[in-house]
Amino acid sequence: MTHADTVLDPALEDGVSAVPGRNVSALAESSADASAMPKPDRRRKRRFGLRILFLLVIASLVTGAFVQFMFFAHQVSKAQTPVTANADAIVVLTGGHARVNEAVRLLEEGRANRLLISGVHPGTTREQLAAVTSSSMPLEKSSVDLDRVALNTAGNAVETAHWVQKNGFNSLLVVTSAYHLPRARVELSEVLPDVSLIAYPVFSKDLNLDTWYREPATIRLLMREYVKYILARLRITVKGVS
Repeated sequence: MTHADTVLDPALEDGVSAVPGRNVSALAESSADASAMPKPDRRRKRRFGLRILFLLVIASLVTGAFVQFMFFAHQVSKAQTPVTANADAIVVLTGGHARVNEAVRLLEEGRANRLLISGVHPGTTREQLAAVTSSSMPLEKSSVDLDRVALNTAGNAVETAHWVQKNGFNSLLVVTSAYHLPRARVELSEVLPDVSLIAYPVFSKDLNLDTWYREPATIRLLMREYVKYILARLRITVKGVS
């Protein structure tokens, strides 16, 4: 063996394989892996952008809900009783003496021939109902029907629909509180699509809707009713799609 044979390849002395091409491919692979991994700054920018997008979506939803609530409250505060309100029948959704009083008065004025009081407590008698109204006549079975089944507005609508279809009415005066009317109409329209519904709002003396934005209790009442109204619409929409 000559002296030249005993001298190692410089590549081997540096600890690198002398196999042709192996060194170049290894460097290329490591370089590709490094470029494939996002840099820390790039990842931070991506997370920041996602946070901004999320906040913008939330802000848009909150703003939209606020605008819709303001419109809802404005519509309720500006509700008016119809000047001429006549129909085949009247339905009043219980929830206060003022509602029943107004419905009985409309019946006595001849605005309709029959009245349904929906949502009456099972233990309440006709005499007790008559006693809390300003009616000068008892609530006769020939002109006044009592629904003791309904427990909520959706139930009011179902029981009213049964009553309307049984008697063949084509038009209906809907008597309830002004703030409750939007939800009542949504529920009734869903089960009585071919019946003409005439809204008749009732205004409580203890509730000043003209200045609702100045009274925290009234704001809370309207907000609760608005949420219930939106949920009713969503439920009906989903039901119609499915």
